[in-house]
Amino acid sequence: MQNPPLSIFIITRNEADRLPKTLDAVRALSDDIVVVDSGSTDETVTLAEQQGAKVVFNTWSGYGPQKRFAEDLCQHNWVLNLDADEWVPPELADEIRSLFRNGEPAADAYEIRIAEVFPGEGAPHPLAYALPPVRLYRRDRGRYSASPVHDRVDLAPGAKVARLRGIVHHFSVRSIGDQIAKLNAYSDQQVDDLEARAKSIGIWRIFTEFPLAFLKAYIVRRHFVRGIYGFITAMNFAFYRWLRIAKYYERRAVRRERERLEK
Repeated sequence: MQNPPLSIFIITRNEADRLPKTLDAVRALSDDIVVVDSGSTDETVTLAEQQGAKVVFNTWSGYGPQKRFAEDLCQHNWVLNLDADEWVPPELADEIRSLFRNGEPAADAYEIRIAEVFPGEGAPHPLAYALPPVRLYRRDRGRYSASPVHDRVDLAPGAKVARLRGIVHHFSVRSIGDQIAKLNAYSDQQVDDLEARAKSIGIWRIFTEFPLAFLKAYIVRRHFVRGIYGFITAMNFAFYRWLRIAKYYERRAVRRERERLEK
């Protein structure tokens, strides 16, 4: 079966444990798979090349710039973005392939729901919350935001958007410790972004951010259906959201004291 005119791009760093499954699921979906690596010290690059991906190194400069760099390396106008910890089930791969069966897909971009799979689960819980970002799109009608922290596709005015039925399985949590380390690093990046955009945050959020973020994850995003692990991940999410506010105020206090001493 001929592959559709579709490029797939993935950004990586030390993903040797998860990338092979991701690539194996889409090998029959594209003849142009691009992996942009930002300095892996494990077998990520070797494993990607063994599976036929084109691997290019690019120094990390944030999510948006890294994905933009990867977009520009793709051969086809239609592109699908995946993260290294995401898996496309066969029914979703068939649905994507069917879009190209009679030529160009009807829409300019497609939202694809992404649902987390926690350790101990084989698939997303039937009631799991799923984010629906645009992941399949025409490069001449959209491209990734230049923001280093906001992972989204900015579409051209009037672009037609549809949503696919299938769901990407997101194996985002290796372990609780790994998740905390990842969220801690991401909170630093978010504070950098807040300062770069000169955003002001009310001090009252130091007191409200944690409980409100917990309720958002546990109730609104339905982590409560995932048992004990759902409670744990909701707590981690709430702590990460609070941590970025705390770090923002710490930096502001340090800067004010330095400016006072320099006067």
